[in-house]
Order: sequence, then structure tokens, then C-alpha cells
Amino acid sequence: MAELAEGDVAPEVSLPLGGGGTLALADLRGRTVVLYFYPKDNTEACTAEAIDFSGLKKDFEAAGASIVGVSPDNPKKHANFASKHALSIDLLSDEELKAANAYGVWVEKSMYGRKYMGVERTTFLIDGDGRIRRIWRKVRVKGHAAEVLQAVRDLAV
Repeated sequence: MAELAEGDVAPEVSLPLGGGGTLALADLRGRTVVLYFYPKDNTEACTAEAIDFSGLKKDFEAAGASIVGVSPDNPKKHANFASKHALSIDLLSDEELKAANAYGVWVEKSMYGRKYMGVERTTFLIDGDGRIRRIWRKVRVKGHAAEVLQAVRDLAV
């Protein structure tokens, strides 16, 4: 599959929510969507990223954007993660890796010389028409949520 690029139509996904129910990207059509993929609940960087996005949720909403986090964790883990860290953003469960594969973020990684498959921390900014407007790959968490917020605000101008 070819790597997604800015300007492409965002692949449609419908996944279970951490708090119950499901959420489809189509449900958010007409709004800007920040779709961010992260490897695992309750790890240091993933927790920091979710807390940062939650802390800016009101600012994102004021700019007309919804924030959606996606990882392979199951809905129960997401619910516990959200409760433990007072997260206010939607977390989707991608246990079957449908979204991760559709967005090209399920990749070979390497740690201490050992290769394994995992989610590459990536954020997609999707406009109200469902087009990808910006992609951040191999995200460094510090300052990332604020940078994405600025991009959302720039998109609204």
C-alpha cells in the first residue's frame, strides 16, 4: 500500500471507544479531526501525549476540532487509562490493526537491536471534507499537542 500523503482522502475507520460504543470518522465529517496514533496505554510518552491533548481539548474544540487517539489496546484498557489520568479525549481501540494498517503506521521498529512490529507515533490532521491536511510522523511528544493546535488554528483561517 502506498504511504498516505497530505491531500489524500483519509481512510474511513470505525472502532470501539474506550468508554463504550463506537466512533466512525464519518461521524465527525464537517469538523476538523486530529487523529493520532500511539503505541500503548500507560507508557511514559503515550501518557504524556494523551495528557497534553486532554489539557488542550477546550482550545481544540474552540478551533472546531475533535481529538481522537488510536492504539491497539482494548476498550477496557483505554477506559482504565482515561480514568487513571483524567483524560478527556476519545480513545479508539484498534486491536485488529485495521486503522493502523490503513494509515500506514503499523511498521517494523527496532529497539536495542531487536526488530518488532509496532505503531509508529503519528498524527494526522483531517479537514471537514475528510482530506488529510498535515501529517506528523515519528512524533516527539514534547510540545507536539501545542504544535498541532496551531496547525488547526492555521487551517481555520
